[in-house]
Amino acid sequence: MCLAVPGQVVELVDEANHLARVDVAGVLRTVNIGLLDGAGPGDWVLIHVGFALSKVDEEEALATLGLLRRMGEAFEQELEDLKASAIQ
Repeated sequence: MCLAVPGQVVELVDEANHLARVDVAGVLRTVNIGLLDGAGPGDWVLIHVGFALSKVDEEEALATLGLLRRMGEAFEQELEDLKASAIQ
């Protein structure tokens, strides 16, 4: 199952290539934020297959994470897939 999951931008790691380190439920990943205007540290973004698709507010992000956690195994599998993937 492929889900879009919220994560919080921790830092910009490569501005020229639009890459940022994002915390997704405790998993730190590098994702491409090039589809967004002005995303930076502290912003919450919705992530799918290594790309931040949109900004979301913190309330929406936390509510979505809560719903995803209740999905149990499907969400845990998504986190495992996220840990195994990487954008270099």
